[in-house]
Amino acid sequence: MNEQYNHIVKSLDDEQRALQGELIRMGLMAAAQLEAALDVVERRDDGAAERVIANDEAIDTLEQQVNHDVIRLIQRGPLATDLRLILAALRVASDIERIGDYAANIAKRSLVLNQLPPLPLTRGLGTLGRMAVQQVRDVLEAYRERDGEAALRVRARDAELDTLYTGLFRELLTYMMEDARAITACTHLLFMAKNIERIGDHATNIAENAWFLIHGEELLPQRDKRDDSNTTAV
Repeated sequence: MNEQYNHIVKSLDDEQRALQGELIRMGLMAAAQLEAALDVVERRDDGAAERVIANDEAIDTLEQQVNHDVIRLIQRGPLATDLRLILAALRVASDIERIGDYAANIAKRSLVLNQLPPLPLTRGLGTLGRMAVQQVRDVLEAYRERDGEAALRVRARDAELDTLYTGLFRELLTYMMEDARAITACTHLLFMAKNIERIGDHATNIAENAWFLIHGEELLPQRDKRDDSNTTAV
């Protein structure tokens, strides 16, 4: 009986490790997608943009696999701590899938930008995007290592991303007001910048789920939020 119980526990542990491995692989794919999308914006490469868009399907497929594995774990009758892992995994998979979607959206808009004269403001988008990529990579490491303090540091850094986004938002508005010919390109850049800001929010969600995985319902500290683009006067 004891041997059978040990076998069941080991099997459950193996399945949980496999689930975490799938989440990390999915997250790294999403981070790579964002890096590739930023690269195609700078290089104005239609072919590479199309590949980024097509690759989003692989992330969607992994999310379906995660959902399937979660259902299998639930059917095993998990303990309370296992339920925390399962709930966090579902949330994290959803956040990663959205990150992949935003990266694909950036690549799609780059196809339109490539038909217009280049704007120097794309460099600001690259800076914002690289910060978001680092957020995603850092939070995946915190999740993998079950490091609550590292997760909180990622969560706190979202305010820096918000500040940079708001600055770029205002810069783009000013550029549009000064040169009406740039309105179409700047509008696409505004949407792309907002996509990146939302990626930062999803990295923050993952950080909070890493904390939940470790500490359960213990309250998180208040988070500084600095996206005031909604109150910026035009």
